[in-house]
Amino acid sequence: MKKFLTAGLFAITLMAANEVNAQAKYGYISTQELVSVMPEAAKADTTVRQLQEALVQNLKDKQATLESNIEKFYKDSSTLANAVKEVKRTELQKMYQDLAGEEQRIQQQLQERQQGLMGPIYKKAMDAIQAVAKENGYSYIFERESVLVAPPGDNVLSLVAKKLSIKLPANASSNQPSGMATPPATTPAPTTTTKDPKTKN
Repeated sequence: MKKFLTAGLFAITLMAANEVNAQAKYGYISTQELVSVMPEAAKADTTVRQLQEALVQNLKDKQATLESNIEKFYKDSSTLANAVKEVKRTELQKMYQDLAGEEQRIQQQLQERQQGLMGPIYKKAMDAIQAVAKENGYSYIFERESVLVAPPGDNVLSLVAKKLSIKLPANASSNQPSGMATPPATTPAPTTTTKDPKTKN
C-alpha cells in the first residue's frame, strides 16, 4: 500500500512538473548587444575617450618636460657643484619614477570612470528586460551567451529595444544565436620611453 501511494505521488508530481514546463515561456537576450545600441552607451564611450585623450596628452607633456630637464642637466653638469648635481639628480629621479607609474594610473582612472558611467546604463537595461518579461508572460529570460543547452525560446532583443524606444540597426541579431557585441576597446596609454637619469654619467 505504501509503495502504491509513493508511486502515485511521484506520478502526480511528474505530471505537474511537465504541465508547468509546458506552460513556461522562455526568452533569450544578449545584454551586451542591447547595451551597445543604447544612446547612453555611445555617450559614455565618448566621455571615456575624451578623458583618455586628455590623460594621454598630459602624460606626453610630462614625458617631454622630463626629457628636457634631463638634457639641460647634462648640458650644465660641468658647471654645477657636486652638491647641486646630487639635488638635481634626485629631483629628476623622482620625476622619472612618477612618470613610470603614470600609465597604470591612467588605465585605472579610465576603468573607474567607465564603470561609473556604465553602471546606471546596465541597470536601465535590466529594468527594461524585467518589464518586458512581465508584460509578455516570459517565465525565464536567459543571457544568450551564457546558455549552452536550453528549451526553445524567443530572442526578446527587439521587444526590449522597443521598450527603451531604441531603433535597432539592420545587423542586429535575429532569433538565431550569434556572437555578442564587443564594446569599443580603449587604446592603451603610450609607453614611457624616457631613460632613467641614473643611467647616464
